[in-house]
Amino acid sequence: MDPENEITLRLRFDKDIKENNSSLLLKFEKYSNTKSEDFTIKISDNHIWLDIVASKRKCWTPHLHLELEPKSDLETHIRGLFGPDPTLWTFFMFLHFIIASLFFIFGAMTYSDYVLKNSMILDVTIILLMTIFWFSLYYLAKSIRKKGRQQMNELDSYFNTIINS
Repeated sequence: MDPENEITLRLRFDKDIKENNSSLLLKFEKYSNTKSEDFTIKISDNHIWLDIVASKRKCWTPHLHLELEPKSDLETHIRGLFGPDPTLWTFFMFLHFIIASLFFIFGAMTYSDYVLKNSMILDVTIILLMTIFWFSLYYLAKSIRKKGRQQMNELDSYFNTIINS
C-alpha cells in the first residue's frame, strides 16, 4: 500500500497473528510498563494506542490505534489505524462541518434568488469559495500526513518489535 496514492487520510491495515489475544495483550502491557524514550502505550480492553512521547510530538505527529480481535484460541486479528492527533482531527472535522453548512445554506439562497430573479453573484461566489476551501483542507491534511510519514514508520516498526518479541 503506497500512502501517497491513497485518497483516505487515515491509513488502515489488517494483520493476522498466530498468537492468542491474551498473550498479545501481555506483550503490550510489558512494553507499556517499561519507560520508552520515544513511545507511550495506552491499553483499554482490546484497544491499544501507540503514541510518540509529548516531547517529540509536532502538530502532524500521528498515532496508531490497534484493535485486537480473537479469531480462535491460537490466532488474533489486528486492525490498525494510523491517524492524526485527535484534537487536530476534531478541528478538521469542525471546519468541514462549517464549510459544508455554508455551502448548503448558500446553495438554498442561490436557488431562492434564482426563483425570485434576484442577483446570485454573492451566493455563487461563496459557494465557489467553500468548494476551494474544502479542497484546500484536503490538500492540507495530505501534506500533514506526508510530514508525519517518518513518525508513522517509527510507530509501525515499534508495533512490529512488540509483536515479534
